[in-house]
Amino acid sequence: AHTRSELFEKGKVEQVELEAGRRSRRTAKSPDGKYEVFIRDWNLWLRELESGEEKALTTDGIKDFGYATDNAGWKHSDRAILSWSPDSKKIATFQQDQRHVSTMYLVKTRVGAPELMEWKYPLPEDEDIIRIHRVIIDISGEEPRMTRLKLAPDARRGTLCDDLSCEGGLDDISWSKDSRHLVFVSTSRDHKEAHVRMADCETGEVRDIFQEIVETQFESGQGSMNWKYLSDTKEIIWYSERSDWGHLYLYDSESGTLKHPITQGEFLVLRVLKLDQENRVIFFMASGKEEGNPYYEYLYRVDFSGENLKLLSPEPGHHRISFSPDGQYFTDSYSQPDVPPVCELRNLEGELIRVLERADISRLEATSWNLPTPFKVRSADDRWDLYGVMHTPPEMEAGNKYPVILYIYPGPQGGSVRGWGFSAARGDHQALTELGFVVVALEGSCNPGRSKSFHDACYGNMGENTLPDQVSGLKQLQEQYGFLDLDRVGIWGHSGGGFATGAAMFKYPCLLYTSPSPRDPRGDLVCRLLLENRGGGGGGGGGGGG
Repeated sequence: AHTRSELFEKGKVEQVELEAGRRSRRTAKSPDGKYEVFIRDWNLWLRELESGEEKALTTDGIKDFGYATDNAGWKHSDRAILSWSPDSKKIATFQQDQRHVSTMYLVKTRVGAPELMEWKYPLPEDEDIIRIHRVIIDISGEEPRMTRLKLAPDARRGTLCDDLSCEGGLDDISWSKDSRHLVFVSTSRDHKEAHVRMADCETGEVRDIFQEIVETQFESGQGSMNWKYLSDTKEIIWYSERSDWGHLYLYDSESGTLKHPITQGEFLVLRVLKLDQENRVIFFMASGKEEGNPYYEYLYRVDFSGENLKLLSPEPGHHRISFSPDGQYFTDSYSQPDVPPVCELRNLEGELIRVLERADISRLEATSWNLPTPFKVRSADDRWDLYGVMHTPPEMEAGNKYPVILYIYPGPQGGSVRGWGFSAARGDHQALTELGFVVVALEGSCNPGRSKSFHDACYGNMGENTLPDQVSGLKQLQEQYGFLDLDRVGIWGHSGGGFATGAAMFKYPCLLYTSPSPRDPRGDLVCRLLLENRGGGGGGGGGGGG
């Protein structure tokens, strides 16, 4: 802006755009683009976008018993959680009952008076968790019509996380093509039961199709939900780890019987990326099938029948896939922690069309920056190979020993490495190496991304925190790299990593220390633990240094 008036006018435009952006994040737009739904005073409202006309879809919502609310748990928002039918005439959502659970408080420090935040959060003293009453709202008539599904209130749980909205909308919902039926999954409070059900959207009648019951924890995928209702053929693609590996299965949606496995073997199906229902082909990411690092993700295709399984991204490494708008091609960007990315264009048969680009890291290599070092060690109980990444200081001198900082995240929903592709700087690791530390990140047993038995290795004992594997791994790593000084070891992690760090301070007060150091008469105090919990969700330990 060149003048004061131009600046003010520009500011008005930007403010209008900002407000429109904020509104769009709180609303759920219909597939045909004609309507959007939002929450007002604990009730759902419909806005016709062309005219701006608004009407209430519900009127009996009250505080802590509202419709489509996303205000429970440590992560919450003002957006409406729902799922539109394919014909844009119906909405699947819920009335969320949180009146019977405790209230959590958080004081937000700010300039001036602090702000007190509060939300509903089930605590151990509560008899029950938050419950949802499932409803279907038909907006096609003069007045909206609500149908309550005829089943007891469900636990506020999903097949992928403790939330109803792990992927943005209302999860674990799949509509029939004609919008007359809705298939959904009811997950038990402890995640040990998943009940697949079908609702009649007109009558509210609900019937059970099949169920999955496990001894530990059920997940419908790794990073995304992998089940899908196919109304044209009356089938359901389902995900299960019943064989100790996550695989796809084909069910009959009418009888609830298993037709056959779609994928089998000692590898892990991660995410279904594309379903070709006409040709009955599934495109999916999986790991552990190819030689080398079992965390590297590759793209495959397989027929619904389970036949013609084919690798489509053959180059070694960790692959990131993006399909073209017409679905006939995909870009494949692959790399390794110590190998920079290459981006290729391939067709759906995996045939290479052309190499699009190769990352040039020559300017990085011309500095004091070092490539990270992938490594492999054995688990503390010698059951599994464990994998990790080590970052070293620049310009290391031969014969010197360097202090070690262990970065840890114990899971069970994530891990320490935080991505197996190439990155010039991972979090704070590079900064710490510049200060003269060796930084080690090791994926211990109990972290996801492997077999179910690997993931369940410390089920029911979260306090283990992968620490035995971390300690054993560092000792093995020192045998390979003599410059690691295990008399000087720090450990830190974010959120659950803070919890693990606190546990390490008590369980291993002298981490990897085997005898009093001649350099320090205080003996055990020579072993130093660095505790820092960088911000936090549930499970994080306190911050500080030691």
